[in-house]
Amino acid sequence: MIFMYARFFKRIIDIFCAIMLFVFLSPLLLVLLVFAGVYKHRRVGKHQKIFWFYKFKSMTDKRDENGNPLPDSERITKFGKFIRKTSLDELPQLWNILKGDMSFIGPRPKDVKECVFFDEQQCGRFRVRPGLSGLAQVSGRNAMTFDKVAEFDNIYADKITFFGDVKIALKTILVVFRPKSIDSSVQGTDHLSFYYNDYLLQQGVITKEQYDQLVNASKSLTAGTIMREGLEKIRVESEEVV
Repeated sequence: MIFMYARFFKRIIDIFCAIMLFVFLSPLLLVLLVFAGVYKHRRVGKHQKIFWFYKFKSMTDKRDENGNPLPDSERITKFGKFIRKTSLDELPQLWNILKGDMSFIGPRPKDVKECVFFDEQQCGRFRVRPGLSGLAQVSGRNAMTFDKVAEFDNIYADKITFFGDVKIALKTILVVFRPKSIDSSVQGTDHLSFYYNDYLLQQGVITKEQYDQLVNASKSLTAGTIMREGLEKIRVESEEVV
């Protein structure tokens, strides 16, 4: 029964609920689209397939004199703070769910430039579709290390159940309306303070050369590409040039 839910019924429920929410929330979605706009970003999904991930914009595109984006704190708008605090910025991912890139419940999708640094444990999350919310998000939210997030993501991927998804969905609603707090004992080492690649560099796990090599390789991976296959192709092509 668990297999049947994970393999078939979970996807059917995702499609049905996404359509219902699109219809019910259409006035709100239109307002947010007009006042915020949508941006897309490359994320890694099931079986390491890269897809376009959508969110309502909460920041401007302001850049410095060298063309580099200004710090997030200088680009986020008042309206952006509001939609982030209420998680309304995540609503465009209903389209990702309808397309099959995501599910309502699953590991949160990660940035491509982070994922190219993942080890075998970290890649365990790619066995299932990423989600709008997941076990890790309702088990600690921002006060959690990268390894702990990977642990929770793997636990979820190992055993997907209908009642487990319902429980996570209900907890998500509580988390959204609960004031966010940060555990000072992990702040600076948690999964929201850094991208994983920046964390590895800061901790001295990788060198600047390794960092630049993989980050640059990640930039050439396009939506629809299987991450591991794309990286292998880049490696082979670079060896042929040498």
